[in-house]
Order: sequence, then C-alpha cells, then structure tokens
Amino acid sequence: MNALAEKVGQALGARGLRAATAESCTGGWVAQAITAVPGSSQWFVGGFVSYSNAAKQQMLGVKARTLEAHGAVSEQTVTEMAEGGLARTGADICVAISGVAGPDGGSKEKPVGTVWLAWAVRNRPTVSCLSFFQGDRTAVREQAVEQALEGILAYLPP
Repeated sequence: MNALAEKVGQALGARGLRAATAESCTGGWVAQAITAVPGSSQWFVGGFVSYSNAAKQQMLGVKARTLEAHGAVSEQTVTEMAEGGLARTGADICVAISGVAGPDGGSKEKPVGTVWLAWAVRNRPTVSCLSFFQGDRTAVREQAVEQALEGILAYLPP
C-alpha cells in the first residue's frame, strides 16, 4: 500500500493538485496511508473521519433525508460525502468511503464487505463505485483503502 500511496503523491505533485479524504468504515486509513509518504503535506489537504450519521451531516453536509432514504452505505451518501469534503477543503479531489466492514452490521441487502466509494473532482462529475470485498474486517478495510488510492490515480485530471 505504501507504493500505491507514493504513486498517488507523485501523480498529485506532478500536476500541482491536492487531495482530501472523507472516510467512514476505513476510519482514516486512507489519510494515514497518504501521510506516511514523506512530503505529503505538499499534496494532501486533510481528511474527515465521519463514522456516525451525525458526523456525516455535521462535518460533510450529508443531508438527513439522504441518510434516511438510502442509509449510510449508499451511492447517494458517499457522493455527498465526497462533494462535501471537496467543498470544505479546497482540494482538487476528494475520495469518500462508507461500508460494512464487519464482522457485524451486515444485512441481506448490504452484507459484510459492501463498500461504496466516490471520488469528487473539481469541475468534473463525481464518480462512484460499489464493491463487495471478501475477508475479515481488516481485509475489507484494506481493500477499500487500496481501491480509494487507485481511484485517485484513475480520476485525476491530466
């Protein structure tokens, strides 16, 4: 994961862009991976760990009606998280993650391993992705972090 975070840093630095994170189930792990790279202060603005629904609303501006209608683990919620993080930090790209890492909390509709991610990029449409990861809590979270970093690389403007 360190090599992937270094690639993210190189890509952001080469373009003069800055990133931010809005995390739920990963608990700040994307931000940790990014800040483990020396010099990351040049291209990382900061991150939000919005674990509760109240924090998603207060910190990122997720609408109560979005959470009521779709739940925390939904495309609508991660889109609002990513866009809220982008607006509040002045970054050029913000990745958001919300999911069911387990071992509890899953349902028939959203089993353990269900993770929604979204990438909001300044002046571009927000992109979202639904993933179903396998393994224990750590494995689900680790896979989500990797996908978040890969998405930053994929969705950066040229």
